[in-house]
Amino acid sequence: MSLKKKIIIAGGGTGGHVYPALAIAQALKTKNPNIEIIFIGTRQGHEARIIPQNQFPILFLPVSGLNQTSFLQKLITLAKIPTAFLKSIYILLRLRPDFVLGVGGYASGPFVLIAALMGFKTGLFESNAIPGLTNRWLSRFVDSCLTLFEESRSYFKNKNVIVTGFPVRHSMSLSPKKTSQQPLKVLVFGGSQGARGINTTVSQALLQFPKELAAFEFVHQTGKLDFSKISPLYKNHPQVRCLEYLDPMKTYYDWADIIFCRAGASTVSELAACGKAAVLIPFPFAADNHQQKNAESLVSKNAAEMILQKNFTAEVFKNKLLQLAQQPEILQKLELNIEKLNKPGAAERIADYIASQ
Repeated sequence: MSLKKKIIIAGGGTGGHVYPALAIAQALKTKNPNIEIIFIGTRQGHEARIIPQNQFPILFLPVSGLNQTSFLQKLITLAKIPTAFLKSIYILLRLRPDFVLGVGGYASGPFVLIAALMGFKTGLFESNAIPGLTNRWLSRFVDSCLTLFEESRSYFKNKNVIVTGFPVRHSMSLSPKKTSQQPLKVLVFGGSQGARGINTTVSQALLQFPKELAAFEFVHQTGKLDFSKISPLYKNHPQVRCLEYLDPMKTYYDWADIIFCRAGASTVSELAACGKAAVLIPFPFAADNHQQKNAESLVSKNAAEMILQKNFTAEVFKNKLLQLAQQPEILQKLELNIEKLNKPGAAERIADYIASQ
């Protein structure tokens, strides 16, 4: 790799986009400490905080989402698009990168499109079993598509599709095996932003069934929006720790016997890297229902269980925990099978590909 190599990574929004992008950047830096890496994101996304904390520069585009917003907000977003395109052109002409990688999120689409149309080497990283509409459309313009799932291949309008696995954080490695699962340790989380549907059901279960669930230990991560509402509910439940965020995340993966969580690609890949048994509750409003497709991919391999949010009630949660406590062999089988799905070294494979361009 040339010492003057310059890479731009565009995208962000949620931790599911930011952390794999960061893992790729760190792998590139390990490969060549002299490489220059610049991130493109939005001021509203997690990248605005996380990327500078990890000593990488970031530039911002004035873009935001169109899904699940008011009509007025959609108009404001559409009005910003020409400015985002113009700023993308300015950044590309000024930096002249050797490669532009889109990792998903609001900033990825316009920046990668402009880069491709201007003739820069471009690629997409798609983490879901069914690629999002933007990446499916962009795939006809870019040079390559990198993906986690083999089943993603048929959705791209691009012949150069490479299955790389998912680039997880360096800290994510196989958790130590437990010698005892009594009391059963239950980790509940909804990702970096929390999950109201999960938060509501779990808190209701602990209030409705205090005796039945008294033998379990819980860590419940609520996210920022629900923390002040949910945490007071547990004041009479000493076996519950309620947290706004999980940091460091690996500590809680290692602690848990069973995890109830969403089915974003980042979460699914970290579960595989750590070899953790999980019950997945897909976010029902995810674009193209991609979280349910991710979960179904694991369920088909007996590597996780799934409960749709519409079926995830306090009683269902309670009954599932009692079943798992009585049948620990279920947890052992889930751990064994999800561990088989781990593809370590994905960030390094992606870095090697980018370096070869």
